[in-house]
Amino acid sequence: MPHESVDDQLSILGARWKDYKSQSGGAFDQFVEFTLALNSLAERLDRLRLPGLVRQCEGLENAALELFGDPDSHPMAPQTVQALDRQLESLMGAVISARRFDNTVEKRAPDEVVERKPSKWIKPRSIWMISSPGTSWASGLAAQLSYFGFQMRAMPWFAELGDEEPPFAVVFVPNDADTSPDERAMDDIRRVRTACPESQFIYLGVPPTLDSMVELMRAGIDVTIRRDEQMAALLSTVLSLVQTREPVRYRVLVVEDSRVAVAQIQRALTAHGIDSTTISSPSGLFDAIETYQPDLILMDMYMPGCNGVEATRALRQLSDYQALPIVYLSSETDAELQVEALRLGGDQFLTKPFNPLLLAATVKTTIERHQEMQRASRHDGLTGLLNHTAAKAELDARLAMLPPNTPVTVAMIDIDHFKSVNDAFGHPVGDQVIRSLAWLLKGWLRSSDIVGRYGGEEFIVAMPGIDIKDAYAMLDGIRAHFSNLPHVHANGSLRVTFSAGIAPYPLVDNGRDLIEIADQALLEAKALGRNRIVEARI
Repeated sequence: MPHESVDDQLSILGARWKDYKSQSGGAFDQFVEFTLALNSLAERLDRLRLPGLVRQCEGLENAALELFGDPDSHPMAPQTVQALDRQLESLMGAVISARRFDNTVEKRAPDEVVERKPSKWIKPRSIWMISSPGTSWASGLAAQLSYFGFQMRAMPWFAELGDEEPPFAVVFVPNDADTSPDERAMDDIRRVRTACPESQFIYLGVPPTLDSMVELMRAGIDVTIRRDEQMAALLSTVLSLVQTREPVRYRVLVVEDSRVAVAQIQRALTAHGIDSTTISSPSGLFDAIETYQPDLILMDMYMPGCNGVEATRALRQLSDYQALPIVYLSSETDAELQVEALRLGGDQFLTKPFNPLLLAATVKTTIERHQEMQRASRHDGLTGLLNHTAAKAELDARLAMLPPNTPVTVAMIDIDHFKSVNDAFGHPVGDQVIRSLAWLLKGWLRSSDIVGRYGGEEFIVAMPGIDIKDAYAMLDGIRAHFSNLPHVHANGSLRVTFSAGIAPYPLVDNGRDLIEIADQALLEAKALGRNRIVEARI
């Protein structure tokens, strides 16, 4: 379930394994429940960005799936049960020992506002950079990352790690002359992985060969980055890690006339934190979609009165629902009929009886791919931030849901003398300057803040729950960092500044006026000499 803690999920996992072992016969259903609980725990650990634990959890899950079999293959042999026992005990011990996340991500409500004092706004984000002494490019990378709000600790390969808190990321940097890590370096990666099971491991300078990359991943590396793309790829990887991913409760509309099938489907979906509602006839499809607003429809192929293909064809005539994902469920095994059903509007086809794990996985991946396509239409290609239209829409949506008397500060930001940068150094350097400011905003601001590229070199930021005084202090700190950030080009480096105007809500009570007033304050900041932040005059 999406709001269960990891402790709850561990307890459920242990209970379901105990239920399975306690059954002398007919234990297949209990093994299915155990496997579902294991999959849910893996998904939760993945959302918490604990790759080492995810890897261990998925190892046990894969072992369980290999033993899934059919009802006649259960209960399993005692020696097989003992082997899974040992794997489960190891996993639960590793999760319990990594309790650091209990007091951070797990205890934070989705809409919680972090502390409002700017000095405590950003929690320390420590990164270990492991490199050989004198490695020329490691010091430059560490300096760059420090500008984006990360606390860097440099250490040599094979150094003692001590008892300090594990970092959220470890970056391994080979010697300038290295082409691939030797076995001693691989052993060191494994040693650090054992000490930091929940950290993200990044290896820079990997040779572009499959064997090298696979060998590093087997040693515990999560991300490999080629040397020629080191800075951009490293920043993108690291910044994506600090953007928290709140659990999402997907919504599925089940169109199915069999009560037995409905019970099985809802059981499988609920076990994976997927919400669902059902209708027994396609005749109520349009009303159900309008009321429930599902992320996906599970559609039985054959129902009285109107079959699923006919209902899908009718639904595809409505512009609002032309892209809504539809997965067919049917006992139909004729491949030609299945292909025809997909051609007429379906996205996936599952046959009955269905595997509950496969059903849930198909539902999730189909929804996620659909939402990723929607996301691409809402985000700027250069920076990955919300685009102009999406940022304004998100601001309006947030203001509409805001509790009474909750402050919001909106800022309009513009890079100073940007045309001169393009003219003097070329558009690729200009693009890098824009990306650097986008990364800086993403790195220093909260994941709950709205950050968008408004157009060209202009950005919009909205900070819910933050009054104009605290917002000014935070943005001014970002301004100072940006003004000192070196932007490297072929002949050296340059430094650039930005100006900003900020406006407060609820003194201005709608998104359009907030943006307009913040933009007027931005123009005033430009007129006063740039490289400054000006509060709107109301």
